[in-house]
Amino acid sequence: MHDGNRLGEYLRARRQAVGPEALGLPAGGRRRVPGLRREEVAMLAGVSANYYLRLEQGRDRNPSPQVLEALARVLQLDDTATRYLHELARPQPRRRRAPRPEVVPPGIATLIETIGPPAFVAGRYLDVLAANPLATALLPNVRVGENRLRSLFLDPSEHALHPDWERTSAECVAAFRKRLGSEIDDRAVELVGELSLASEAFRQAWAGHDVTPLRGEPVRIDHPQVGQISVGVSKLEVDGSDGLMLIVFHADPGTQDAERLALLASLTASPASAPAHMSR
Repeated sequence: MHDGNRLGEYLRARRQAVGPEALGLPAGGRRRVPGLRREEVAMLAGVSANYYLRLEQGRDRNPSPQVLEALARVLQLDDTATRYLHELARPQPRRRRAPRPEVVPPGIATLIETIGPPAFVAGRYLDVLAANPLATALLPNVRVGENRLRSLFLDPSEHALHPDWERTSAECVAAFRKRLGSEIDDRAVELVGELSLASEAFRQAWAGHDVTPLRGEPVRIDHPQVGQISVGVSKLEVDGSDGLMLIVFHADPGTQDAERLALLASLTASPASAPAHMSR
C-alpha cells in the first residue's frame, strides 16, 4: 500500500465501478476500461476534464467540499464512502511512532467469559485479542494471535468454512479499509503488503477501494461437527478503546441454527473448560 495518491486511486476505482447506463449515458462505443470515462465524470460533476484529470493524477490535492460532494453524487457513493472521500482529501500524516499495545478492558474480558454466545474482540487491524471457547469452536482461527484477514485469505481450512467466502472476505476487506480511514501507519502498510503478495483475491478486493462498515448480516458456516449453521453477527465498538470491537455470534431462539449452536456449545463444554483467552 502506498499513500502518495490515495485520493486519485479511490476516484479511479470508484469511477470504474459505475456503469454509464446507471447515469443515463449511452453504453455503446469502445471503452478501454470498465465504468465511466474521466470526461463523463467531469461533465456530470460540473468540473473541467483537465481539473478532474489532475485530481486522479494527484497533481491537485485540494478539492473543495462542494466538488467532493458533486463527485460523490456522480460516483454513487453512500454516506460512508462519501465521508471516506472527504477524509482522503485531508489526509493525516503517517504515524511512525511505536504503536500502543491493544489491551482488552477487564470488563469486556469478563463479559465474553460469562455470556453464552460465541464472542471475541478484534483490534484495529482485525487481530483477535480475546475469544471465548465457543467462538473458537465455531471458527477455529478465532483465537488470540490470529488475524481475521490472514485467516480468511491465506488459510484454506478457513475458506472451506464459508460457503459465501467471496462475499464474506470482500466485506472484511471493505470494513478494514473503513476502519483505517485516512490514517495510514506502518502496521497497516505491512499487513496490506503481505496479503497483496500472498493472495490475488485480496489484491483484487483491496484494489476495488470499497469502504463499508462492519455489518451485522447473517454469516453461513459449514461446520464439520454440526453441519451448516447461519448465525447473526452483532458488532459493538468498545468504549474507551482505540478502535477495539466486540463481535458476538447468535441465532434466533427456536430455530435449527439455535439448536446446532447449542449442540456445538455442549460439545465444547467440559469440566476443564478454560476461561476466555485474553491478550497480554
